[in-house]
Order: sequence, then C-alpha cells, then structure tokens
Amino acid sequence: MRRKIALTTIALLLSAAPALANEPLRIERVDAANVALVRDNPAPAAIWLSADPVRDAGDMLVAEGNAAARHVIPSAASQRHYVILVGADGSEQVVAERVLPLEQGSNFRDIGGYVTRDGHTVRWGKAFRSGAMPLLSDSDYALLGQLEIGAVVDLRSLEEREVAADLLDDRTGALFLSNDYSLVPLMAGVSANGGENMYAGMERLLKPQFRALFNRLLAGEGAVVYHCSAGQDRTGIATALIYDLLGVDRETILADYHMSTALRRPQFEMPPLDPADYPNNPIVQIYAARGAEGRSVVEPLYAPSGEAHLAQFFTYLDATYGGTESYLRQELGLTDADLAALRAAMLQ
Repeated sequence: MRRKIALTTIALLLSAAPALANEPLRIERVDAANVALVRDNPAPAAIWLSADPVRDAGDMLVAEGNAAARHVIPSAASQRHYVILVGADGSEQVVAERVLPLEQGSNFRDIGGYVTRDGHTVRWGKAFRSGAMPLLSDSDYALLGQLEIGAVVDLRSLEEREVAADLLDDRTGALFLSNDYSLVPLMAGVSANGGENMYAGMERLLKPQFRALFNRLLAGEGAVVYHCSAGQDRTGIATALIYDLLGVDRETILADYHMSTALRRPQFEMPPLDPADYPNNPIVQIYAARGAEGRSVVEPLYAPSGEAHLAQFFTYLDATYGGTESYLRQELGLTDADLAALRAAMLQ
C-alpha cells in the first residue's frame, strides 16, 4: 500500500509539471507497472526497453514502426529502465524517467534529456540531483543501486550532515565527497538584502563542492549523485551551472529549477529528532521552530521582487565573472580542455 501511495503522489506531481519546450521526448509514470513514452514529433521508430542508455543484445524490443504520440510500455517502478528509439535511418534517441519513483525520497531526478541550443541532448544516467536522503527505504536503495553510482557529492554543511547523514554511498559502494563548512554564514547571506540576490556569494562558499562535482563528471567513473537538503537552492545552482555550460537555454534551466517546488517531499528530508539533543545546531533549531505544519510548506523559489532567485543569480554571475564558463575557469580552475571534455561526456 505504501508503494502505491508513493507512486500515486509522484504521478500527480508530474502531471502538474508542464512539459518543457526543449524536452520533446519524455517518459511519464502511469502506475507501478507501466510508463508512457510521450513524443511531441512522433515518427516511425522501433522502441526498445533497456537497463542502461546503450542498446545491446540484452534489450527488449517493445514495438516496431511505432509512430504514436503516446505509447504505454510495461516498466516496473522497481526497475530503472531506459527507452531507446531507433529511427528508420538507424538514428537512436534515449529517454528515461526524469523523477525516480522513490518511496521516501525527495526531488530525486535525472538531469538528462534536455535539448541544447545547438541540437545536442543532455545524456541520461550521467548525473542525478536530489534533496537529502536520510529516510530512503530498502526498496529505494534497491532502485538506486541500479544507477551504477560512482560518487555522491554532498553540498550540505556540517550542521546538516550531523543530523541527516548520507547512507547512499555505504549502500552502493560509491565514493563520498563533502566539505566542512558552517551553515551560519550561508544563512546570513540568504537573509541579507531582504531576500533579494540571496544566492550571491554561494559560488565562492561552495567552490570545493562544485569543484568536486565537476571533477567527478570529468572522471567518468559511474553516475554522479549530488544533493543538498531540499535539492533546490545549492543543488539548483549546481545544476544551472552544468546546464548553462552544456548549452541548455536559460528559459529551460529556470523552468527545470522551479520544478523543485512541486517535486519536494519535505517529510523525507529530515529524520525525526529531538532539538534538545542538538542545542548548538542552528538547522535543528530552525526545523523545530517551524513546527510540523511549517516544515511541510514548500515556498516558491522567488525573491520578494517577484524575480526567481536563480534568475538573479545568473545576472550576478554574468556581471561578476562574465558568465558560467568564466566562473568555472576562474574559480574552479577548469581548463578549455576540461570544458570540452565535459561537453563530450555529457552530451549525446
């Protein structure tokens, strides 16, 4: 019953999220046993179901010459599947579920699938973003164990990690990467200027984590999972940097960023705790002060002025560094060869 409720919740969340203009090919979860392949511009193609993004002898042919705009495919929620379309000319397209159907996860999604300005597609199965994961079920770990995770990059502070430790690396054998910093200066920056430009400066505070993330993407040693607590702010900045480098247009980046408002499940981002056990931990005190009802509220990602926090960050990034590529060179030490290698690795 719990699994059915979790999948129903995700299906409702996804139905509320509009398809993006640069996502012409997508997978939507129908129920625990089926997904739907949705195409904006369908053309006759063979449809294959695969356990990975590469078509090989172990894959299953689902349909031949299919030109339906929507085609339902048997795919259990307990299995990570990729759908591969092979056109009449032999060209291949890959697509997968963006949001993983976890029982007790929050905002866990594949960053693949968006089409860039020059017509490439961000590869599926390379990088996954998420909120905190302290309450994953055994079924969740079984599903995530199929992702071939090579590294988990934790963007959170010492205080957050103290009360909601990651276990995904232990359960999968992945390399775990984090950096010790306090939440206090980050919170001070967020609250400054009346909530305007609240991401300004995070690109410096999180340099070690962002460097680790890009280095793991460059290493190509399995999929990379990166996350913060809600999977929307620090994780949103990291995702925006990746997409902007790869050539995804900023309108799409912003639309993807705002999907976090619907996809978060705050009840699974923090374990039950007694604030008395953590008298010097500011995140615990904030968490306790909100009360159960307040902790379940997800605030839209807009500044008081009405502009998206990420849109303000892009303006700040452009003005301060001359754009994402310049930031990656100046602050993270990435070379032109590194940037080219990242594009080659992350784009289909």
